[in-house]
Amino acid sequence: MARPRYKRTGTEPEPRDEPVPVVLPHVIMDIAADGRMTVTVDGTPYEPEPFAPAWRREDFARILDQLAAQRRSPLRVEVREADGTVFTDIITPSTRRRPEPEPVLEAPARRAMPELVMLHGAGFVPGEDVGIAIVIAHSDAGPDGTMRALLTAEQAAASPTHEVVLLGRVSGTLTIGHPE
Repeated sequence: MARPRYKRTGTEPEPRDEPVPVVLPHVIMDIAADGRMTVTVDGTPYEPEPFAPAWRREDFARILDQLAAQRRSPLRVEVREADGTVFTDIITPSTRRRPEPEPVLEAPARRAMPELVMLHGAGFVPGEDVGIAIVIAHSDAGPDGTMRALLTAEQAAASPTHEVVLLGRVSGTLTIGHPE
C-alpha cells in the first residue's frame, strides 16, 4: 500500500518558524525640470545637512553612496524624471577599501612630499563619480563637469603603459592619457 505524500495533522496547525521576507530600503528620487530633486527613503524624506543647499540632480551619486554606506545593504532606487520617465535599479554598497592609517612618525622624522602627476579630462556630468584607472582611486567631477586626477609618480609608474583612464560612471565619458 502506498503511503501518503503528506503528513496528516490534527485540527490545530503546528507552529512554524516562517522566514521573514527580505525587504530592501526603497529610495525614491523625484527630479524636477530645473534639476531640483527630492529624496525619500521608505516614505520618509531624506534631506541635505542643515544649511546645505537643496538636493540637485548632480547629487545623485553622492546620495546613493551615503545611503548605501549608512544602511550597509543594497537599495531599491526609483528615479522619477520630470517628463514622467521612471528608472528603477538595485544599488549595492561600494566595496572601496578604506585607506590604511599612516604610521605615526617621531617629531624629528619628516616625510618627503611625493611627486605628483596630473591628468585633466572634460565632458563629465557635474558631480559624477569618475574612475581613475589603473583603477586605484575615485574622485568626483567638479560643478563644471571637469575632473582632475592627482597621482603619485609611483602610482602612475604602476602601469606598464603609463596610461591613466578617467571613466565617468554616469556619463560614460572616457579620457585616456599620459599624466604630466
